[in-house]
Amino acid sequence: MKQIVKLLILLVSISAFSQGPWTQEKGKFYTQFSYSTIPSYDTLFGDPEYVINGTVTDNTFQFYGEYGISDKTTLIVNLPLKSISFNQNVMCVTAPCNPIKHKETALGNLEIGLKHNFYKKDWLFSGQFSVEANTSSFYIDSGIRTGYNAYTFTPLFIAGKSFNKAYLQTFIGSKIRTNNYSSNFKVGGEYGRKVSKNLWLVGFLDIEKSFNNGNVVLTGSNIGTGLYVNDQEYGVVGVKAIGEFSDNFGMTASLPAAFFGNNVAKQVALSVGIYKKF
Repeated sequence: MKQIVKLLILLVSISAFSQGPWTQEKGKFYTQFSYSTIPSYDTLFGDPEYVINGTVTDNTFQFYGEYGISDKTTLIVNLPLKSISFNQNVMCVTAPCNPIKHKETALGNLEIGLKHNFYKKDWLFSGQFSVEANTSSFYIDSGIRTGYNAYTFTPLFIAGKSFNKAYLQTFIGSKIRTNNYSSNFKVGGEYGRKVSKNLWLVGFLDIEKSFNNGNVVLTGSNIGTGLYVNDQEYGVVGVKAIGEFSDNFGMTASLPAAFFGNNVAKQVALSVGIYKKF
């Protein structure tokens, strides 16, 4: 239970619709701004788990948007700004010995994609394809990296169904990375139910499993922080809340709980956001 309570990197909290089969109506926008944090951790999941040479705090400010090109096709944009600090342990002959403090703010991997609905009756079936650009930064002195040094191509098959006061959705696909990074298999889903006039509660599952097919060579400083290294994988379950202030404005918050992981932070994670529909 202690390992389940100690949590992981957050990759699943953009919105209730980011991996759902629903598309925007033609000319309509869905936008969300979110803040995610993994505070002050020094331990990564592994077999066995391991300690890095200091403590990392990983903050992300993220803009996510969807635009209806047609009633069946939606443009997706995801713009992450990373703010990462690393208090690096140093070796000293005499005590006390203060850590070296590093902090960097830069873009992560910008993402753009398309979602297309090709079946819409009782169930909705859609396909989604997105590309994450190699727009991140790396600071060799500190080992801070704000995203993968690669392009990532993500094809997904998505299915979902709406009920009276609930919805169910699931997805399966992969993340294919360049520059000798390993690619990942991806699967998950969520079930949401409206519990009051303005509140949805959502349970979700998200799994990414590395194919271990990459042999990228990273610097020692990057390995020392564990940020966006090779063969990262995770499995999380969690709870998400969506509060509706009106038909087109609201808030989201999520808390994921890890049941396995590799090369990702073993720490409590939190994400909150606000959304607006136009």
